[in-house]
Amino acid sequence: MTSHPSRHCTVELQALPSRIGQVRRIVSAQLRYWHLDPLIDRATLGVTELLSNVHRHAQPDKSCTVEIELLLDRLTVSVRDHDPRLPMMEAVAHAADIAPLATCGRGLAMVAAVSESWGVRPEGDNGKVVWFTLPTASPARPQPQPARRPRRGTSEKPVHLFTEPAPEPAVCATSGAHAPARSAVVG
Repeated sequence: MTSHPSRHCTVELQALPSRIGQVRRIVSAQLRYWHLDPLIDRATLGVTELLSNVHRHAQPDKSCTVEIELLLDRLTVSVRDHDPRLPMMEAVAHAADIAPLATCGRGLAMVAAVSESWGVRPEGDNGKVVWFTLPTASPARPQPQPARRPRRGTSEKPVHLFTEPAPEPAVCATSGAHAPARSAVVG
């Protein structure tokens, strides 16, 4: 049985509108590096909504940490802030009541709509973590292509091809058994 190590990326930032776009680009680059391109739109939409909530509601400050982690067949995206107040869960249940042209109020409903699961984990007086998960549609690790069969009458041997990973983004690291994750501070 082959084990797949966890892959992890952490970004610390102030949840200001100018920084949210940077985090979207970081998340996109990291998912491309992990060969998870099909998840980019949903992951960046979800992280944008969570960071927008921190910007609008978090007290006493707007500092937060975004983490993305790939473990086996599941991508988890989380945002940790220092405000112990939990988001209004009933807002998700009544998302249909929001006016069609409203410019806010859909954050957690959008996260629920694009994700497989989501939730909130209180951390006492230290704040909370709001998270969501996305299933990976394909293996996150480069896989060998099937061996070619030699043509009749030749002695050609089967060849296994592996895709070389793209260069690693500067802000995040793939963490495995021997490589600790790095942290980037966007501020």
